[in-house]
Amino acid sequence: MAELKTRPQGGADDVKAFLAVIPDPKRRADAETVLTLMREVTGKPPQLWGGSIVGFGSYHYKYASGREGDWFLTGFSPRKQALTLYIMAGFARYEALLSKLGKHKTGKACLYVNKLADVDLAVLRELVRASVEHLARLQGSGGHQA
Repeated sequence: MAELKTRPQGGADDVKAFLAVIPDPKRRADAETVLTLMREVTGKPPQLWGGSIVGFGSYHYKYASGREGDWFLTGFSPRKQALTLYIMAGFARYEALLSKLGKHKTGKACLYVNKLADVDLAVLRELVRASVEHLARLQGSGGHQA
């Protein structure tokens, strides 16, 4: 089985260095804001995952196929196209929050935001908190089944 390439590769100092070289000052400021928000919500220090994702905490997952591993509870990546936030619980249970969030797009577990000024930060904080708490409950009941 192939080894997962996206895994923890550095701590808070590496995250700081990664964010410091974001060329767009507005994207860099947005990334710093999300860093603070996620650190406060999770109570976990940031870690660099795969060289371009800032993750917080971790949880263990296991697929029906038997493949399993560890992944971050929540995280973000200041990509060129959009600020990508990883809401690992997905969005099915958060329709009400998403309707109040502001301008965004979603993928399976990715929330895409062009700029933080387009969204309500209190709603974003609640979305991250709800997702992290959901994963914590799953872990407490024997693990996350993907």
